[in-house]
Formats: sequence, structure tokens, C-alpha cells
Amino acid sequence: MRPLTPRGRARFPEVRVTMFTMHRATSLIIALVLLAVPGAALAHGDVAPSPTFPAVLFEWSLDPLAIVGLLLAALVYRWAVVRVHRAHPGNPHPTYRSWLFGGGLAAIGVALLSPIEAYEGTLFSVHMVQHMLLELVAAPLLLAGAPITLTLRTSSPAVRRALLRVLHSRALRALSFPVVAWILFAAVNWGWHFSVLYDEALENTALHYLQHATFLGAALLFWWPVIGADPSPWRLPHPVRLLYLFLAMPQNSFLGVALMSASTVLYPHYLTNGRTWGMTPIDDQALGGVIMWVVGDLAFLAGMAAVVVMWMRHEDRRTVRLDARLATERAARAEPPFRRGEGG
Repeated sequence: MRPLTPRGRARFPEVRVTMFTMHRATSLIIALVLLAVPGAALAHGDVAPSPTFPAVLFEWSLDPLAIVGLLLAALVYRWAVVRVHRAHPGNPHPTYRSWLFGGGLAAIGVALLSPIEAYEGTLFSVHMVQHMLLELVAAPLLLAGAPITLTLRTSSPAVRRALLRVLHSRALRALSFPVVAWILFAAVNWGWHFSVLYDEALENTALHYLQHATFLGAALLFWWPVIGADPSPWRLPHPVRLLYLFLAMPQNSFLGVALMSASTVLYPHYLTNGRTWGMTPIDDQALGGVIMWVVGDLAFLAGMAAVVVMWMRHEDRRTVRLDARLATERAARAEPPFRRGEGG
């Protein structure tokens, strides 16, 4: 690679500053994780106090990893939006997509920092709400913000070509194949809830982080072909998107019913965490199953409604383009009103 000329260096000072800032931010994240995880591991299994209003509203968990990660994601996204607006003032990044991406980050913040995080180790039902936020709210909102498209628009030609090679690679094509993504999403949910890993994650902070990462990662793969805001190796027609979401409802319902109807407590952590208030562990587990069943199915129905709206808008745009093309063809075939040599 040829070194930048003085003119080239003058054109890209913000790139050097950004790379330096990203490097410093990454170092800060690593340092905070190394400092925070040992202490969090000791406190992760502690029982939360009995929730009373309004005191429960202030039971926030200041996890440095989550805070720095969310702030870094928001700053990088905003920086990219500003670059696009400056480079393409006539074709800016849609404002509503920025709001949607911000909503996804906010959903992650609520799931990992709010009183939900403070009580997820004490109540299984609260833990279920946390996972629903990550999988069914944060993931589709982040994808609706079109982060891949934004990245491609702000990248240099070399980086853009590299990103496109990744998007068209065999590995990503296989992993993002809708059937594979659908199965992976279901397998992650069933695998965590019906294995010893779920209970272990309640006692081990590092495994708990991995659990959240797998839930969010599988959900991003699942929702990617549905949202359709970013380029993807697979472009699903809108009717297929509806079927894709519809078929996700039964497996979600079956998992919720299985948790709701279990005759024993599946996770010993909730029996031994020392909680002396609230519902019994078996009733709490049943409530968690109901939340997965009802809230999950409602989320999929909302997704299907959104697909219908996107389908209608797609058809409206296609009709406008078709009408414009037909009008152009008719105008090209029409006889001119006056011919040469004619006139008064």
C-alpha cells in the first residue's frame, strides 16, 4: 500500500483522530472489564432487596462494560451519520433510522443496566423480560438503523471492498441462510433454557456475558432478513418474511408452555439465592414461561404487521416507477404535434 501524500494526509485528518480515539476507547473498555468483572462475579448471585416503590426505580446496575460499549456504539454511529451528511448533503442518512438505532441501544441499556438487571438474578420472570428485550426489541431496532449500509457509505473504497467480500463470503452466506438463522435462534433459546448452562450463568459473570451475547447475536441473525434495511446475502420476498415470522411463533409458544408447566424448579439458583419475599420459585418460573409465550408471540405479530407495512410501501414505490416508465415509453412513441414543413 502506498503511503499517503501530504495532500492526502491533509484530506483525512479526521480519520487519524478517529482511529486514535477508537484505539483509546478499546483500551478503556478492556481495562474497565478487567477491573469490573472480578467484583461483579462476587455480587452477581446476591439476592436483591424486596422491591418497593419508588425505591425500586433507583436500583440501577452501573456495569462499566455495558455503559462504555453502548456509549461507544452511539458515538461511532453518530460520527458516521455526520460524515454521510457532510459528504452527501443531498442524500443524508434517514433521521428515522438514527432514532431506531438509538432505540435499540436504549433497549439494551434498559435490559442490562436498569432495575431489570438488578433483579434478574433473583427472579426468573425478570430474567425473562431481560432476554425478551435483547432478542425481540433491541435486535430488530438495531438492524432497522441500517448500520451496515451506514458503514459502507462512510468507508474508504478499500474497506468497502473488504466489507462486501465478507458479506458475500461462503461462511456468512451459510450462517445467514434464513433456515439456518431460524434454527440457530430457536436452538439458542432452547439450549440455554434446558441445560445446566442457564443456572451456571446465574453464578458466573463471564458466562452471563456470553449468554447475553449469544441471545443478541442469534437474534440479529434471525431478524436480519426480516428487516431488510441492510444488504444481505439473502433477500427474502415479503410473503416469505411473513411465513418466516409466523413459523417462529409455535416454537416460542412451546418453549414458554414448557417452562410454565414444569413441575419442578429448573434452575437451582432461584431456590438457593436466599430470597424470602415475593412469589415462590415455581410460580416465578411459571410467570417467566407466560412472559415468553405471550410477549414473544405479540412481538412476532408486531413484526409481521411491520412486514405488511413495508410490503405495501414497496408495492407503492414499484407502482410509481412502473407508471413513470410507461409514461416515458408512451411519450417516446407518440407522434409530434407538428411536422417540419407544416405551419401557417
